[in-house]
Amino acid sequence: MSVLGIGVDLIEVERIQHSLDRFGERFMKRVFTEGEIAYCQSMKFPDRHFAARFAAKEAVSKAFGTGIGKAMGWRDIDVHKKESGEPFLVLHGAAEALAKKRAMKSAWISLSHTEHHAVAMILIEG
Repeated sequence: MSVLGIGVDLIEVERIQHSLDRFGERFMKRVFTEGEIAYCQSMKFPDRHFAARFAAKEAVSKAFGTGIGKAMGWRDIDVHKKESGEPFLVLHGAAEALAKKRAMKSAWISLSHTEHHAVAMILIEG
């Protein structure tokens, strides 16, 4: 297999908390899937988990070299979690179509966060 792309994103948790406070459900439903919202809201510090998923979506768009917009939307990228705690991606809509077009075989994702920052790294293989 070969590497099709890598992406990384770092975000301040406060930026996501500000959007959650200012736009609430409208922001959540525009950016996150129902599963992501339920997961994040179930956590002690939801803002950190929302920030990590936001960073993941940005990192995926960077790995594909497209950004968020015409090529794929926020909700086309869905971050899930295995029982072991390992995150994994499920692509929908335009992101799924792009992955098929580029013959993506697998995607590796790593997430981390602190009180102030969240980071995501993505590697896409074909």
